[in-house]
Parts: sequence; structure tokens; C-alpha cells
Amino acid sequence: MKSNSEGLIIDGIAAFIDRDNIDTDQIIPTEYLKSIKKFGFEDYLFDGWRYKDDGKLGITKEERDIDESFILNKKPFNESKILLARDNFGCGSSREHAVWALRDFGIKAVIASSFGDIFYNNSFKNGVLPIKLAKSEIEFLFNQTQKKVLELTINLQNKVISYGDKNIPFHVEKHLIDRIIYGLDDVDITLQEKDKIFDFEKIRIQERPWIFK
Repeated sequence: MKSNSEGLIIDGIAAFIDRDNIDTDQIIPTEYLKSIKKFGFEDYLFDGWRYKDDGKLGITKEERDIDESFILNKKPFNESKILLARDNFGCGSSREHAVWALRDFGIKAVIASSFGDIFYNNSFKNGVLPIKLAKSEIEFLFNQTQKKVLELTINLQNKVISYGDKNIPFHVEKHLIDRIIYGLDDVDITLQEKDKIFDFEKIRIQERPWIFK
């Protein structure tokens, strides 16, 4: 991400996976959920599609048999910040690791016509922007990928995706887009109300002192 006079921007090459119903197990398989860390999952993103062999936690991509035909293994898509998909992206189980893997790979925005509800909410909590577009707009973007490498600019404050001279507006609630713009997690949001919390606790001590003995 970078900041300029027009607001916060995500720009770069968009990788694309032309499938509906990409579930969280395809994004990151169950065997990688054993780690209690919240970072370091980039090598396991789309594990069943990126590699020809079976992996396990702790094995890096340099030690794997890479499938060169998968888009994220091809240049320039191996450095994409934006991922384009179809319908119902991130459906399936509620593993937060799916978002962690996308984030750790370098994906900052996922564009699809719909998302699994839990994945959608987890994305905002972990710095990945999920953008819902109409199926006709998704179809337009996929059509462009057949012509040349798709380079997009996403203006978070104006909520617009730009491609050449075409602008595609999108809707995200303000409190959710603020999480991405300012890098806020649940604790940060709670601390925004710390004065109110302090006042509440002060009154509670006075009204119910026996609780604190």
C-alpha cells in the first residue's frame, strides 16, 4: 500500500483463479492449522494447486515440487497484490489461517462476486480487503485477463477500482474500510473508547465496591 494525494491506494498486477466456491480448505489445507503462530503461512497458500507433492508444516516452497502451471507460480503473478476470483470465495470452514496465508503471500485485496461470511469478516481483521462486485463486472475483469496482464488501482477512500479509463465503484462499510486504511484490529478499535471504558469502571467501583474486594 502507499499513500498519495487521492487517498490510500492498492495497486498492482491482479492474479486470477477462474473458479466459483473456492473454499478455505483449498486456500490452506487442514494440516497447516496446527501452528499457533499468526504469521508464516505464505508457502502453504493454495497448497494443493501450487505443488505437485504433499507438504507438511515447516517445509518451505524451496523444498517442494512446484507446479509451474499454477498462476501464482508464474511471473509476474507470483508478486500479485490483488486476487480476482468468481463467486462464493472463502466458503467452507471458519479457519482464520486462510486469510493469514493470503496476507503473508502478499495479497492485499480479493475481488469476487461474493464471499463466505466468516472469511469476509476475518479478512478485515487481518488487513486483506474483500471487494464484492456484480457478476457482470467480474466477467468484464476476467475478459481483460485474456487480453493482457491485468493491472488495477484500488482507491480505498474513494472506493473505486480503476482499470485504464474505466472506474468500477464498490461498497464497503466505513468502519470496515477503516480497519484496512488504518491497520486496526479489535484491540485498537476497543481502545478508541478507552475514556468511556475508564469512566464506566470508575462509576462501577463507586456503585458496586464489593466486586473489587
